[in-house]
Amino acid sequence: MGPHDLAVEVITYARERDLHVQAYRDDLLIVERDRPEAHVYANHAGMAINVVGDLDEAMGPTTPKLVIVSTAEKIEPVLADARRRWSGELNVATSVPEYLEFTSANSDKASALAFLCERLGIAREQSVAVGDGRNDASMIAWAGLGVAVEGSPAEVIAAAASHTIPRPGHGGMKKLADMVLA
Repeated sequence: MGPHDLAVEVITYARERDLHVQAYRDDLLIVERDRPEAHVYANHAGMAINVVGDLDEAMGPTTPKLVIVSTAEKIEPVLADARRRWSGELNVATSVPEYLEFTSANSDKASALAFLCERLGIAREQSVAVGDGRNDASMIAWAGLGVAVEGSPAEVIAAAASHTIPRPGHGGMKKLADMVLA
């Protein structure tokens, strides 16, 4: 199944559950309906909302990411179900508890970090990755030193082999510097 077909499946899945789903096209945030969830995301991301008639058609043949925006309580069961449904076909992860992201199985933060390290001539063992979202877990696991922010989901802390730093404003940068320089 091609990327567009998978994206249409995700959109249909969200529609059937009355969940807000949005896509990107040419750096534009596109949605089918002007819902409160779209405004939550747009305000957080600093992007304008572009309402389109049909998300399937408007996103074109490829889109880098689909996002379902809801409450953390609604996202958690959808996360588990979506991961089962699209296992091996899509990366499904939360960036924050209210955003469920769908990306290509071949595109994640680990592959981006690997690309950067190769391009810059940095050995994997010398790389450091820090994150707090499930979408950071692959990058954290790949890095020479992977670090999770305290309070991250369990799978993120596991990817970091339990290396954690405090949340912003609580000494995390100092602890990270100490870890890197040790």
